[in-house]
Parts: sequence; structure tokens; C-alpha cells
Amino acid sequence: MKAEKKRVGIKAQIRAENERGRRVATAIFLAIILASAALSAYFGYTILNPSTPPNSIEPTLQFKPENPNPKLKAAIVDQLSLTFPNQAFMETAANILNQAGYSVDYYRGEKVTVELYARLPRLEYGLIVLRAHSGFIIGGGTSTFLFSSEPYSAQEHISEQLTDQLAMARLTPGGPLYFGLGKNFVESGMQGTFNKTTIIMMGCNGLTYTDMAQAFVNKGAKVFIGWNCGISASDTDEATTCLLRNMITENRTVGNALDDAIKIVGSMLAPNDTLEYYPPESGTYTIQR
Repeated sequence: MKAEKKRVGIKAQIRAENERGRRVATAIFLAIILASAALSAYFGYTILNPSTPPNSIEPTLQFKPENPNPKLKAAIVDQLSLTFPNQAFMETAANILNQAGYSVDYYRGEKVTVELYARLPRLEYGLIVLRAHSGFIIGGGTSTFLFSSEPYSAQEHISEQLTDQLAMARLTPGGPLYFGLGKNFVESGMQGTFNKTTIIMMGCNGLTYTDMAQAFVNKGAKVFIGWNCGISASDTDEATTCLLRNMITENRTVGNALDDAIKIVGSMLAPNDTLEYYPPESGTYTIQR
């Protein structure tokens, strides 16, 4: 009898342990299901309801005219400020635009991230001044790349890297690496479309090849202005100031405005080095005010 009771006690203990195990397994299974549902709901919500841009990509400064025209917005994207700051250029350019009724958003170097570039079409600027380094992809080639100030990482922007939208960019041999943006990023990585925007690319070799210019035009830009050569920061600042004054203050056509801007730094350039516009027919375009 005692042995029978002992056996019954062991069976009861085993059943209790089995029941406890089933309850634990069920609880774990339900927790996994609930966690999966929560994650699915979260990602579904973020896709359908994208958040507003974070503070990291809000303008560093904003310049407002006395009588702003809500349709006239411009941006100065100053990635160059980290290596060649020029406050006088920033203030003069903003003043030229303000006098014509433009509200101006100024983005200092640390703000010039991949995400900022991606959002530019959605911010509805009629004119964008890209005061940024630019050049060719490491290893040569005929593709133009625009510098961001975001340090390069193989673990960031993975899909953009795999689709040749982004690449490694460096200013000097052995220097730090940054994300560089190619034509594929302009066409596929940038969100939305430009609305007949004028793009002024102040860095080197923006129009040595037309791949980057064509990408901006495909994205909705009206005209793309850039150098077909290397250019110093001081020279491009001086020429761009003249260009803005000619196009905005004096309301000249793009082609006519470029002629005088080139004369400003002409003596510093090689015979075939110049500031150009794209597409060719945009030379007769006058920026709307």
C-alpha cells in the first residue's frame, strides 16, 4: 500500500511538472505571438505614418525677408563649412535671396547627412545652393559624387550601398571616409520630386560629366549649374555670389548670368575650365520671382 501511494505520488509529481511545463511553453508562445504582432503594428504604422523630420535635419539658421513670398524658398547646404567656413558668403547669399522675397534655410556642415539629401525634394525649395565637396568615385571612373558630412560606415545605409547609390568618399589620401552620393541616389534615394528647382553645385567637377546633372533633371530640377573642373573654395564662393546677384537681383538669364560670374575668377582657371549649365536649353531660363 505504501509502495502504491509512493508510486501515485511520483505520477502526480510528474503530471504536475508536465502541466507546469505546458503552461510555461504556452506563455512563451503567446509572448512571441504578441511581440510579433506589436512589431508588425509598429512597422506598419511607421510606414503608413512617417514621422516628421528629426531635429538633426532642421536648418541651422533661417533668414526671412521683410515681405516673404510663401512660394519662394531657397536652401544653402554648406557641407564645406566644416573645412572651409565662409560666413561672409552665407550672409551675402542669404541677403541677395531675401531681397528678392526668398526665405532661406541654411544647413551647416554637421547637418549635411544622407538623410538631409534624401529629403531635399520634399522641402519644396525653388533654389538649392550645394556648397559641398564633390568629385569622382574612389578608383576613378566617370561618375560624379557629392559629399555628405556623415562618416562612412559599412553598417549604415546598407540597401543604398548595395544598389550603388552611395560610396566611400574622402577629401585627401588617407583621410577620413564619408558617404558620397551618386546619380543613383539622386534618382532613387531622394524622396519625392523637385518642382523646377535650380541647383547650383559649387564643388569640383560637378559638370565634368553630365551624369549628376541629368539625374537632378530627371528628378524634376529645371537647371543644374556646376564647374567642369576643380575649383578652390574662395573662387567658387566669389563666382557663386556674382551668379546669384545676376540671376536673382538683376533677373538675367542663366546663360548671361554665368558669363559674368566666370569673368570674376577667369584668370585663375585653365583655358577650358569654366562654369556650365545643364541641360543646354536652360541657358535662356530666367528664375521665377
